[in-house]
Amino acid sequence: MHVLNFLLDKIPHQEIFAHCDIPCGIYDPHNAQMAAHTVMRMTQMIKEVSASSKEPPFEERKKIISQLSRLTHVKEEHGHLVEDELGTLQNDYFKEEHYKEFPTLKELLEKGVKLSIKARQNIDMEVCNELVETTLQIAEIFYKTKGVTPIRVKSVYPTEGQIVVPASPAAMRGEYK
Repeated sequence: MHVLNFLLDKIPHQEIFAHCDIPCGIYDPHNAQMAAHTVMRMTQMIKEVSASSKEPPFEERKKIISQLSRLTHVKEEHGHLVEDELGTLQNDYFKEEHYKEFPTLKELLEKGVKLSIKARQNIDMEVCNELVETTLQIAEIFYKTKGVTPIRVKSVYPTEGQIVVPASPAAMRGEYK
């Protein structure tokens, strides 16, 4: 066994990484888009939480605290998911030629992470809108690097925003499911 390890150490090799530590070639910006929409939706729902009066009963306060805690937890999870998904694309999928062809790509990826952090720290719909828009722009670039035409379609999410999908006849008609 020592001989084998010795020989293997002498062979030139390059360490590679992927989202699953196997270079499987499966990458997609969909999860980042969905997570950004979720951050937005949780922010909307947090803004909608209200008490029945200035001094609500103790049981109502407990329910409000519980609801805000749950919404905040989901918002945090999905904010981290945006960062993880963008990090996977940045570190494992996008290559130097992509950054040359799309000079704003690196800036968009960094901006997406910063917006995710800012969206989690605040209750700010403007930041959430900017986060979603940034993930859409990254998704458009992703599909272009695959040689596929990206299109924006109305999402089926309560945020009533858009998502970017690869163009297909059904998607072109707005029938993407």
